[in-house]
Amino acid sequence: MDNELLIQTEGLTRHYGPHVAVAGLELSLAKGEVLGLLGPNGAGKSSTMQMLTGNLAPSAGRILIDGIDLIDEPLKAKRLIGYLPEQPPVHRDLTVDEYLRFAARLHGLPAREVKTAVERAKTRCGLGDVGGRLIGNLSKGYQQRVGIAQAIVHAPMVVVLDEPTVGLDPIQIREIRALIRELGQEHGVILSTHILPEVQAVCDRVQIINRGRTVFADTLAGLADRHAAPVLMAGLAHAPAIDELRGIEGVSAVEPLPEGRFRITHAEEAGFAERLAALAAERGWGLCELTPERVTLEQIFTDLVYRERVEAAA
Repeated sequence: MDNELLIQTEGLTRHYGPHVAVAGLELSLAKGEVLGLLGPNGAGKSSTMQMLTGNLAPSAGRILIDGIDLIDEPLKAKRLIGYLPEQPPVHRDLTVDEYLRFAARLHGLPAREVKTAVERAKTRCGLGDVGGRLIGNLSKGYQQRVGIAQAIVHAPMVVVLDEPTVGLDPIQIREIRALIRELGQEHGVILSTHILPEVQAVCDRVQIINRGRTVFADTLAGLADRHAAPVLMAGLAHAPAIDELRGIEGVSAVEPLPEGRFRITHAEEAGFAERLAALAAERGWGLCELTPERVTLEQIFTDLVYRERVEAAA
């Protein structure tokens, strides 16, 4: 991944009357990176996306697009951004070619460059065979491709995609995800979604926001490591009584599972797994499995959001 910063915010804030939708949000995006922006309904994702793309003025804070202040130089900064809203802004009564030519001119491309830019965007989005067809006659998957094509037709540095696979069938979803991964190799991409498997499939890094603030920001691997629960999955050929397992020093809970397996929650302790393995050998339990349980992104997301709600209510 390139270290070149394409987006950087400083204290990004948005008020709607007395309601604070976004509160001092810090966000960054590097070239060659796909950032997943996650949050429950009402977390401030939509307001953040609209501010990053220049469609909503922040109440406070700065947004830098490749070092250009979006507030001070909006036209210059917006030329570096491609945006696909949740509802693709396609004109159903135009053909794909007509619409993409229109989008290219809106993005300020000189007339001599429009044809090449449109063909390039169509090729990248798999639209080469449908250029002469009315957008309204295309499937939802192809209309979504047209929406992405208009976002990249001017070769922006930053591509912002809001729920790009909503309403698509599994094959269309797979194709759009592959396209997003490809875009992430040459651009910086921000993907806003509530579909957690989508984040795991295409993103390099995740930022979870709740109540307008960042509650976590890290790579997917780093996020899982920091929130790995101290749980071991143990398989025993000659399992003892469950009370014997519960009586092991450091064990806080034991959940019996089918086929001689147990989910053992324990205190944070270096070498606990080795101590349990030695104990199983000493007592003849026939240890055949001992693996740490890795929490899912869904579990992490739910835990962070729930913890925030509990703390806010306290």
